[in-house]
Amino acid sequence: MPEGPELHLASLFVNRVCEGVVFTGPVTKSVVSKSCDVAFNCEAYRIRAASRGKEVKLMLTPIKSDDKKGNTERQMDVVFRFGMSGYFRFTSEDELPKHAHLCFFSNEKPCRVLSFVDTRRFGSWEPNGNWQPDRGPCLMFEYKSFRQNVLSNLSNRAFDRPICEALLNQKYFNGIGNYLRAEILFRLKMQPFVQARTVLEGLELEDQAADDITVKEELVDKKVKLTHSLIIKIWQNLRLLMLQRLFSKTSDRAGNNKAQSADLLRLCHTVPLEVVNMGGKGYDPQKADHSDFEAWLQCYYVAGMKSTRDHNGRTMWFSGDPGPMVPKERKSRKAKKRAKKEDDHNHTVKKKVQTLGLCMFILACADIKFVSRLLQFPLKTKRQKRQSNRKPKKVRLDLG
Repeated sequence: MPEGPELHLASLFVNRVCEGVVFTGPVTKSVVSKSCDVAFNCEAYRIRAASRGKEVKLMLTPIKSDDKKGNTERQMDVVFRFGMSGYFRFTSEDELPKHAHLCFFSNEKPCRVLSFVDTRRFGSWEPNGNWQPDRGPCLMFEYKSFRQNVLSNLSNRAFDRPICEALLNQKYFNGIGNYLRAEILFRLKMQPFVQARTVLEGLELEDQAADDITVKEELVDKKVKLTHSLIIKIWQNLRLLMLQRLFSKTSDRAGNNKAQSADLLRLCHTVPLEVVNMGGKGYDPQKADHSDFEAWLQCYYVAGMKSTRDHNGRTMWFSGDPGPMVPKERKSRKAKKRAKKEDDHNHTVKKKVQTLGLCMFILACADIKFVSRLLQFPLKTKRQKRQSNRKPKKVRLDLG
């Protein structure tokens, strides 16, 4: 499932391919899609994109014309939620993907199309929409607001749950998904099934590294003029970052596990940004090699790690003891299945062979003539059977 980094990369992708491109005509929806129509029809307009957590907003802006009538259409914002498999493609009209469910056409010849592709059709869009009010601030680019939103609401019942389940609550952790929560908790060496409130209540409202984080945000997808004061500020931040990394390495060698700060909210911000800088979880449809992302993963679907289902049925990857709030029944049932597969690697193959043998036996009983032809063993016809069953005629010899 696309998470916060992938949706931010989707917005960057749209801004890159649509720069300088003029779109025209109506926005078309596929016949099979159950989402609503986008009632926007303009002779000339441009498209820009922005992201916030697990949402992407396309801004359709009409281009002012010199005609007296002018364009009657106003700007429309279409908010997308990607579901399980949504992403954007920019192709020629002849190469339109099979599962393209919403299309924006350029006024070029040959025409090019920006399309929203969703194979499993769990994604959705909302014309004239805005960011969902139930979702919290973006943890990547609204870090201060995100931190205040979490720490000022720790009395909420949502933080009675295990920390691994609270991290999927988009009201507070907008952008976190299944692989991000596993990676964040693993890097903190934190048990996933401990109460969220006990993990977060000791954190300070303001992060001391907020200034460094703000500089990083400003340098993402923005053209910055390098003035003398900005260069000095960047150099100071880089020097501070190098000292922090050096201190963390020396403390790790000394065996101090607290070298990597136990500030969970800070990692909720920095870990997704690592994915953004790397290119995401295989978002780019033209990039077939995802080895960089797979090498970056330390816990999620990594060999040697454990997995169990949380109270919502979502798979949680971890290492070591899961914690006191783990659902015991689901954990034991999962462990039995895994043990059975490890003990008998040929279990699936044997089952297939048995099923195939049973099917062949049923076919043989139902139509033995068909099976015999299939196996190239022709049966004798009735006439051939009668001739073979006849007794040989006695030949009388005339010796006279």
